[in-house]
Amino acid sequence: MFEHFAAGARAAVTRALDEARLRGDRRIGTEHLLLGLLHQPGTVAVQLLGIDLEAARTALDDLDRTALASVGVDVHGIERPPVPASRKRTPFTSGARSVLPRALAEVKKGGSRRITPEHLMLAILDREPPDPAAELMERLGIDRPSVRERIRQAAA
Repeated sequence: MFEHFAAGARAAVTRALDEARLRGDRRIGTEHLLLGLLHQPGTVAVQLLGIDLEAARTALDDLDRTALASVGVDVHGIERPPVPASRKRTPFTSGARSVLPRALAEVKKGGSRRITPEHLMLAILDREPPDPAAELMERLGIDRPSVRERIRQAAA
């Protein structure tokens, strides 16, 4: 699958791995893919979101604290240790795995040859709650249908 990725999309996935490790997560999820895309503020997809990486990280931390508080866990003042680098491949969550063929479908729909950051973003925008990326975009106030349409218009 990764042979179909353009350089920007590969970089986003690499950054997603970095984000997962930074957050102390052992698997790459859709939220990490979204954060990985935000490392490339010059792409059309990220510009149309209207948010930056730090705002997304903060909102994701808030979502985590809210989820833990709902089961009685208070994490204020507790730092997550980063996951140490490993020689093993970091697995994708099922949600993140489903984003990749969806991005490839966007490539075929548009008549392109390679998966770009915009194709990844379109696939992530299709996720629905309770998916972490969908919840994060909802928390950030992103109008997903509008962004999806604007990305498609920019690509045409």
